[in-house]
Amino acid sequence: MIYLDHASTTPLDGEVLEAMMPYLKDNFGNPSSQHGAGRAAALGVLSARDKMAALAGCKAEELFFTSGGTEAGNWALKGACAANRGRHIIVSAIEHPALIESARDMQKFGYEATFVNPDKNGVIRAEDIESAIRADTVFCAVMAANNETGVIQPVEKIGEACAARGVFYYCDCVQTAGVLPLPVKACTALGFSSHKFYGPKGFGVLYIKEGARIARLISGGNQERGLRGGTTNAAAAVGCAAALESAVKGADENNKKIKALRDGFVERVLAEIKGSYLNGGENRLPATANISFDGCDGENLVFLLDLQGIAVSTGSACSAGAAAKSHVLTAMGLPEGRVKSAVRFTFGKQNTEDEVRKTVAVLKKSVKKIRGC
Repeated sequence: MIYLDHASTTPLDGEVLEAMMPYLKDNFGNPSSQHGAGRAAALGVLSARDKMAALAGCKAEELFFTSGGTEAGNWALKGACAANRGRHIIVSAIEHPALIESARDMQKFGYEATFVNPDKNGVIRAEDIESAIRADTVFCAVMAANNETGVIQPVEKIGEACAARGVFYYCDCVQTAGVLPLPVKACTALGFSSHKFYGPKGFGVLYIKEGARIARLISGGNQERGLRGGTTNAAAAVGCAAALESAVKGADENNKKIKALRDGFVERVLAEIKGSYLNGGENRLPATANISFDGCDGENLVFLLDLQGIAVSTGSACSAGAAAKSHVLTAMGLPEGRVKSAVRFTFGKQNTEDEVRKTVAVLKKSVKKIRGC
Protein backbone atom coordinates (compact mmCIF):
# COMPACT_ATOMS: atom_id res chain seq x y z
CA MET A 1 0.00 0.00 0.00
CA ILE A 2 1.07 3.56 -0.76
CA TYR A 3 -0.16 5.56 2.21
CA LEU A 4 -0.78 9.27 1.49
CA ASP A 5 -3.30 10.07 4.24
CA HIS A 6 -1.01 11.10 7.10
CA ALA A 7 -3.29 14.00 8.07
CA SER A 8 -5.87 11.38 9.09
CA THR A 9 -3.48 9.23 11.09
CA THR A 10 0.09 7.95 11.08
CA PRO A 11 1.57 4.49 11.71
CA LEU A 12 2.90 3.81 15.19
CA ASP A 13 6.69 4.15 15.30
CA GLY A 14 8.55 1.04 16.43
CA GLU A 15 10.50 3.00 19.05
CA VAL A 16 7.24 4.38 20.42
CA LEU A 17 5.75 0.91 20.77
CA GLU A 18 8.94 -0.21 22.51
CA ALA A 19 8.60 2.63 25.03
CA MET A 20 4.95 1.69 25.66
CA MET A 21 5.43 -2.06 26.12
CA PRO A 22 6.54 -2.01 29.80
CA TYR A 23 3.30 -0.17 30.65
CA LEU A 24 1.20 -2.62 28.66
CA LYS A 25 2.75 -5.64 30.37
CA ASP A 26 4.83 -5.34 33.55
CA ASN A 27 3.88 -1.85 34.82
CA PHE A 28 0.18 -2.37 34.17
CA GLY A 29 -1.11 -0.92 37.44
CA ASN A 30 -3.63 1.88 37.75
CA PRO A 31 -1.61 5.10 38.16
CA SER A 32 -4.05 6.25 40.84
CA SER A 33 -3.50 3.18 43.02
CA GLN A 34 -1.31 3.52 46.11
CA HIS A 35 0.52 0.18 45.87
CA GLY A 36 3.79 -0.51 44.10
CA ALA A 37 2.22 -1.47 40.77
CA GLY A 38 0.25 1.77 40.74
CA ARG A 39 3.29 3.85 41.69
CA ALA A 40 5.34 2.31 38.89
CA ALA A 41 2.70 3.33 36.35
CA ALA A 42 2.33 6.76 37.96
CA LEU A 43 6.07 7.40 37.60
CA GLY A 44 5.78 6.71 33.87
CA VAL A 45 2.90 9.19 33.58
CA LEU A 46 4.81 11.81 35.59
CA SER A 47 7.90 11.42 33.39
CA ALA A 48 5.79 11.61 30.22
CA ARG A 49 4.09 14.84 31.33
CA ASP A 50 7.43 16.42 32.25
CA LYS A 51 8.94 15.46 28.90
CA MET A 52 6.00 16.87 26.91
CA ALA A 53 6.05 20.10 28.93
CA ALA A 54 9.74 20.58 28.19
CA LEU A 55 9.12 20.00 24.48
CA ALA A 56 6.14 22.37 24.46
CA GLY A 57 7.86 25.08 26.50
CA CYS A 58 5.33 25.17 29.32
CA LYS A 59 4.84 23.88 32.87
CA ALA A 60 3.90 20.26 33.46
CA GLU A 61 0.95 21.48 35.53
CA GLU A 62 -0.45 23.20 32.44
CA LEU A 63 -0.83 19.91 30.51
CA PHE A 64 -3.95 17.78 30.85
CA PHE A 65 -4.33 14.38 29.23
CA THR A 66 -7.41 13.65 27.10
CA SER A 67 -8.66 10.99 24.69
CA GLY A 68 -7.59 13.08 21.70
CA GLY A 69 -7.95 16.35 19.84
CA THR A 70 -11.75 16.16 19.66
CA GLU A 71 -12.10 15.98 23.43
CA ALA A 72 -9.52 18.74 23.87
CA GLY A 73 -11.49 21.09 21.61
CA ASN A 74 -14.80 20.24 23.25
CA TRP A 75 -13.33 20.79 26.71
CA ALA A 76 -11.75 24.12 25.78
CA LEU A 77 -14.90 25.59 24.24
CA LYS A 78 -17.50 24.26 26.65
CA GLY A 79 -15.25 24.66 29.67
CA ALA A 80 -14.48 28.28 28.82
CA CYS A 81 -18.17 29.04 28.33
CA ALA A 82 -19.05 27.45 31.68
CA ALA A 83 -16.38 29.32 33.64
CA ASN A 84 -16.54 32.81 32.11
CA ARG A 85 -19.27 35.44 31.85
CA GLY A 86 -20.55 36.21 28.38
CA ARG A 87 -22.83 34.75 25.69
CA HIS A 88 -20.82 35.04 22.47
CA ILE A 89 -18.24 32.74 20.89
CA ILE A 90 -16.11 33.02 17.75
CA VAL A 91 -15.06 29.99 15.70
CA SER A 92 -13.36 30.06 12.33
CA ALA A 93 -15.45 28.56 9.54
CA ILE A 94 -12.61 26.18 8.67
CA GLU A 95 -12.24 24.60 12.12
CA HIS A 96 -12.38 20.87 12.72
CA PRO A 97 -15.94 19.59 13.36
CA ALA A 98 -14.99 19.22 17.06
CA LEU A 99 -15.07 23.01 17.40
CA ILE A 100 -17.84 23.80 14.93
CA GLU A 101 -20.22 21.24 16.39
CA SER A 102 -19.31 22.30 19.95
CA ALA A 103 -20.21 25.88 19.02
CA ARG A 104 -23.55 24.66 17.65
CA ASP A 105 -24.11 22.75 20.88
CA MET A 106 -23.68 25.97 22.83
CA GLN A 107 -26.12 27.79 20.54
CA LYS A 108 -28.78 25.44 21.93
CA PHE A 109 -28.03 26.91 25.37
CA GLY A 110 -28.48 30.51 24.25
CA TYR A 111 -24.98 31.39 23.11
CA GLU A 112 -24.46 33.36 19.91
CA ALA A 113 -21.77 32.08 17.57
CA THR A 114 -19.91 33.96 14.85
CA PHE A 115 -18.25 31.78 12.20
CA VAL A 116 -15.46 33.77 10.53
CA ASN A 117 -14.68 32.91 6.90
CA PRO A 118 -11.15 32.76 5.49
CA ASP A 119 -9.83 34.67 2.51
CA LYS A 120 -9.56 32.98 -0.89
CA ASN A 121 -6.24 31.39 0.13
CA GLY A 122 -7.75 29.77 3.20
CA VAL A 123 -6.29 32.19 5.74
CA ILE A 124 -8.29 33.53 8.71
CA ARG A 125 -7.31 37.18 8.99
CA ALA A 126 -6.54 38.52 12.45
CA GLU A 127 -8.37 41.75 11.66
CA ASP A 128 -11.55 39.78 10.92
CA ILE A 129 -11.29 38.05 14.28
CA GLU A 130 -10.71 41.39 15.98
CA SER A 131 -13.78 42.86 14.27
CA ALA A 132 -15.89 39.92 15.43
CA ILE A 133 -15.00 40.34 19.12
CA ARG A 134 -17.79 41.84 21.22
CA ALA A 135 -18.03 42.97 24.83
CA ASP A 136 -19.66 39.63 25.71
CA THR A 137 -17.27 37.40 23.72
CA VAL A 138 -16.13 34.48 25.86
CA PHE A 139 -14.17 32.26 23.50
CA CYS A 140 -12.37 32.19 20.14
CA ALA A 141 -11.04 29.20 18.17
CA VAL A 142 -8.69 29.43 15.20
CA MET A 143 -6.54 26.42 14.39
CA ALA A 144 -2.77 26.51 13.81
CA ALA A 145 -3.11 24.93 10.36
CA ASN A 146 -6.09 23.57 8.50
CA ASN A 147 -6.52 19.81 8.31
CA GLU A 148 -7.84 19.82 4.72
CA THR A 149 -5.65 22.40 2.95
CA GLY A 150 -2.67 22.55 5.31
CA VAL A 151 -2.81 26.36 5.24
CA ILE A 152 -0.98 27.83 8.24
CA GLN A 153 -2.89 30.48 10.21
CA PRO A 154 -1.56 33.73 11.79
CA VAL A 155 -1.80 32.39 15.33
CA GLU A 156 0.37 35.03 16.99
CA LYS A 157 -1.63 37.96 15.59
CA ILE A 158 -4.93 36.31 16.45
CA GLY A 159 -3.65 35.60 19.94
CA GLU A 160 -2.70 39.25 20.40
CA ALA A 161 -6.17 40.39 19.32
CA CYS A 162 -7.84 38.01 21.77
CA ALA A 163 -5.49 38.82 24.66
CA ALA A 164 -6.08 42.56 24.22
CA ARG A 165 -9.82 42.00 24.78
CA GLY A 166 -9.54 39.28 27.44
CA VAL A 167 -10.95 36.55 25.19
CA PHE A 168 -10.10 32.88 25.83
CA TYR A 169 -8.22 31.76 22.68
CA TYR A 170 -8.03 28.07 21.81
CA CYS A 171 -5.66 26.88 19.08
CA ASP A 172 -6.17 23.44 17.57
CA CYS A 173 -2.63 22.15 16.94
CA VAL A 174 -3.57 18.63 15.92
CA GLN A 175 -1.98 19.03 12.47
CA THR A 176 1.08 21.00 13.58
CA ALA A 177 2.32 19.25 16.73
CA GLY A 178 5.69 17.73 15.95
CA VAL A 179 5.88 19.74 12.72
CA LEU A 180 5.86 23.36 13.96
CA PRO A 181 6.59 24.74 17.45
CA LEU A 182 3.56 24.71 19.75
CA PRO A 183 2.35 28.34 20.19
CA VAL A 184 1.86 28.18 23.97
CA LYS A 185 2.68 31.89 24.39
CA ALA A 186 0.09 32.98 21.82
CA CYS A 187 -3.00 31.24 23.19
CA THR A 188 -4.94 30.46 26.34
CA ALA A 189 -5.21 26.79 25.46
CA LEU A 190 -4.20 24.40 22.69
CA GLY A 191 -4.75 20.76 21.92
CA PHE A 192 -3.03 17.97 20.01
CA SER A 193 -3.40 14.24 19.39
CA SER A 194 -0.56 11.71 19.47
CA HIS A 195 -1.64 9.59 16.50
CA LYS A 196 -0.90 12.48 14.13
CA PHE A 197 2.86 12.22 14.83
CA TYR A 198 3.42 8.45 14.89
CA GLY A 199 2.11 7.92 18.42
CA PRO A 200 -0.82 5.86 19.77
CA LYS A 201 -4.46 6.54 18.89
CA GLY A 202 -6.95 7.57 21.55
CA PHE A 203 -4.64 9.90 23.45
CA GLY A 204 -4.35 13.69 23.36
CA VAL A 205 -3.19 16.67 25.37
CA LEU A 206 -4.86 19.94 26.32
CA TYR A 207 -2.57 22.78 27.35
CA ILE A 208 -4.29 25.33 29.60
CA LYS A 209 -2.37 28.48 30.49
CA GLU A 210 -1.86 28.86 34.22
CA GLY A 211 -4.58 31.07 35.68
CA ALA A 212 -7.05 30.58 32.83
CA ARG A 213 -10.68 30.11 33.87
CA ILE A 214 -12.09 26.80 32.62
CA ALA A 215 -14.54 24.21 33.94
CA ARG A 216 -14.12 20.48 33.60
CA LEU A 217 -15.88 18.55 30.84
CA ILE A 218 -15.68 15.04 32.31
CA SER A 219 -16.61 14.64 35.97
CA GLY A 220 -15.28 11.77 38.02
CA GLY A 221 -12.22 11.09 40.13
CA ASN A 222 -9.28 13.31 40.97
CA GLN A 223 -7.23 12.47 37.88
CA GLU A 224 -5.71 15.45 36.04
CA ARG A 225 -5.90 17.61 39.16
CA GLY A 226 -9.63 16.98 39.43
CA LEU A 227 -10.39 18.44 36.01
CA ARG A 228 -10.70 15.24 33.97
CA GLY A 229 -11.97 12.07 35.58
CA GLY A 230 -11.09 8.63 34.28
CA THR A 231 -8.25 6.13 34.64
CA THR A 232 -5.07 7.54 33.12
CA ASN A 233 -3.77 5.59 30.11
CA ALA A 234 -0.16 5.26 31.27
CA ALA A 235 1.07 3.37 28.19
CA ALA A 236 -0.44 5.93 25.80
CA ALA A 237 0.98 8.85 27.82
CA VAL A 238 4.46 7.34 27.63
CA GLY A 239 3.96 6.65 23.92
CA CYS A 240 2.77 10.19 23.22
CA ALA A 241 5.82 11.64 24.97
CA ALA A 242 8.19 9.38 23.04
CA ALA A 243 6.49 10.18 19.73
CA LEU A 244 6.51 13.93 20.36
CA GLU A 245 10.17 13.87 21.34
CA SER A 246 11.08 11.97 18.17
CA ALA A 247 8.94 14.25 15.99
CA VAL A 248 10.38 17.47 17.44
CA LYS A 249 13.98 16.27 17.16
CA GLY A 250 13.49 15.11 13.58
CA ALA A 251 11.22 17.95 12.43
CA ASP A 252 13.73 19.85 10.30
CA GLU A 253 14.95 16.78 8.45
CA ASN A 254 11.51 15.23 8.04
CA ASN A 255 9.87 18.49 6.95
CA LYS A 256 12.53 19.03 4.28
CA LYS A 257 12.17 15.51 2.90
CA ILE A 258 8.37 15.50 3.01
CA LYS A 259 8.08 18.94 1.41
CA ALA A 260 10.34 17.87 -1.46
CA LEU A 261 8.15 14.83 -2.12
CA ARG A 262 4.96 16.88 -1.87
CA ASP A 263 6.25 19.66 -4.13
CA GLY A 264 7.45 17.19 -6.75
CA PHE A 265 4.08 15.48 -6.70
CA VAL A 266 2.12 18.75 -7.03
CA GLU A 267 4.35 20.00 -9.84
CA ARG A 268 3.83 16.84 -11.86
CA VAL A 269 0.07 16.64 -11.24
CA LEU A 270 -0.58 20.25 -12.24
CA ALA A 271 1.64 19.92 -15.33
CA GLU A 272 0.46 16.50 -16.51
CA ILE A 273 -3.25 16.51 -15.64
CA LYS A 274 -5.17 19.22 -17.45
CA GLY A 275 -7.85 20.89 -15.35
CA SER A 276 -6.20 20.25 -11.97
CA TYR A 277 -5.97 22.99 -9.31
CA LEU A 278 -4.14 23.32 -6.01
CA ASN A 279 -6.39 24.56 -3.20
CA GLY A 280 -4.93 26.88 -0.55
CA GLY A 281 -2.14 29.45 -0.50
CA GLU A 282 1.59 28.79 -0.52
CA ASN A 283 2.06 28.99 3.27
CA ARG A 284 1.06 25.38 3.95
CA LEU A 285 2.28 22.49 6.03
CA PRO A 286 4.99 20.52 4.20
CA ALA A 287 2.90 17.36 3.93
CA THR A 288 -0.36 18.62 2.46
CA ALA A 289 -1.64 18.96 -1.10
CA ASN A 290 -5.37 19.50 -1.66
CA ILE A 291 -6.08 19.25 -5.40
CA SER A 292 -9.28 19.52 -7.46
CA PHE A 293 -9.83 17.87 -10.83
CA ASP A 294 -12.30 19.19 -13.43
CA GLY A 295 -14.98 16.72 -14.39
CA CYS A 296 -14.31 14.39 -11.46
CA ASP A 297 -15.90 13.48 -8.16
CA GLY A 298 -13.42 13.35 -5.27
CA GLU A 299 -15.04 10.30 -3.70
CA ASN A 300 -14.78 8.40 -6.97
CA LEU A 301 -11.10 9.26 -7.26
CA VAL A 302 -10.47 8.08 -3.71
CA PHE A 303 -12.22 4.79 -4.55
CA LEU A 304 -10.24 4.20 -7.77
CA LEU A 305 -6.93 4.99 -6.09
CA ASP A 306 -7.80 2.66 -3.22
CA LEU A 307 -8.42 -0.18 -5.69
CA GLN A 308 -4.82 0.34 -6.84
CA GLY A 309 -3.47 0.30 -3.29
CA ILE A 310 -3.14 4.05 -2.78
CA ALA A 311 -4.71 5.56 0.33
CA VAL A 312 -5.87 9.20 0.12
CA SER A 313 -8.94 11.10 1.30
CA THR A 314 -11.29 13.93 0.43
CA GLY A 315 -10.90 15.71 3.78
CA SER A 316 -11.16 15.16 7.51
CA ALA A 317 -11.44 11.50 8.52
CA CYS A 318 -13.91 12.64 11.19
CA SER A 319 -16.28 13.67 8.40
CA ALA A 320 -15.90 10.50 6.33
CA GLY A 321 -19.21 9.18 5.09
CA ALA A 322 -20.92 12.54 5.45
CA ALA A 323 -22.92 13.64 2.45
CA ALA A 324 -22.12 17.31 2.96
CA LYS A 325 -19.42 18.93 0.82
CA SER A 326 -16.23 20.28 2.37
CA HIS A 327 -17.07 23.15 4.71
CA VAL A 328 -13.45 24.33 4.44
CA LEU A 329 -13.31 24.70 0.65
CA THR A 330 -16.83 26.12 0.62
CA ALA A 331 -15.87 28.77 3.19
CA MET A 332 -12.92 29.70 0.95
CA GLY A 333 -15.43 30.57 -1.78
CA LEU A 334 -14.36 27.89 -4.27
CA PRO A 335 -16.83 26.93 -7.02
CA GLU A 336 -18.95 23.85 -6.32
CA GLY A 337 -17.09 21.83 -8.95
CA ARG A 338 -13.73 22.54 -7.27
CA VAL A 339 -15.16 21.59 -3.89
CA LYS A 340 -16.78 18.36 -5.09
CA SER A 341 -13.70 17.16 -7.00
CA ALA A 342 -11.10 17.84 -4.31
CA VAL A 343 -8.76 15.14 -3.01
CA ARG A 344 -6.30 15.52 -0.14
CA PHE A 345 -2.85 13.95 -0.39
CA THR A 346 -0.73 14.07 2.77
CA PHE A 347 2.80 12.71 2.81
CA GLY A 348 4.84 11.18 5.63
CA LYS A 349 8.43 10.44 6.52
CA GLN A 350 8.26 6.90 5.14
CA ASN A 351 7.07 7.86 1.65
CA THR A 352 9.46 7.64 -1.30
CA GLU A 353 10.00 9.21 -4.72
CA ASP A 354 9.07 5.90 -6.32
CA GLU A 355 5.69 6.06 -4.54
CA VAL A 356 5.20 9.58 -5.90
CA ARG A 357 5.86 8.37 -9.45
CA LYS A 358 3.45 5.45 -9.07
CA THR A 359 0.76 7.65 -7.57
CA VAL A 360 0.97 10.21 -10.38
CA ALA A 361 0.69 7.44 -12.97
CA VAL A 362 -2.34 5.86 -11.30
CA LEU A 363 -3.95 9.26 -10.72
CA LYS A 364 -3.64 10.19 -14.40
CA LYS A 365 -5.36 6.96 -15.44
CA SER A 366 -8.07 7.36 -12.82
CA VAL A 367 -8.90 10.93 -13.83
CA LYS A 368 -9.00 9.89 -17.47
CA LYS A 369 -11.33 7.00 -16.64
CA ILE A 370 -13.77 9.20 -14.71
CA ARG A 371 -13.75 11.85 -17.42
CA GLY A 372 -14.40 9.16 -20.04
CA CYS A 373 -11.68 10.31 -22.34
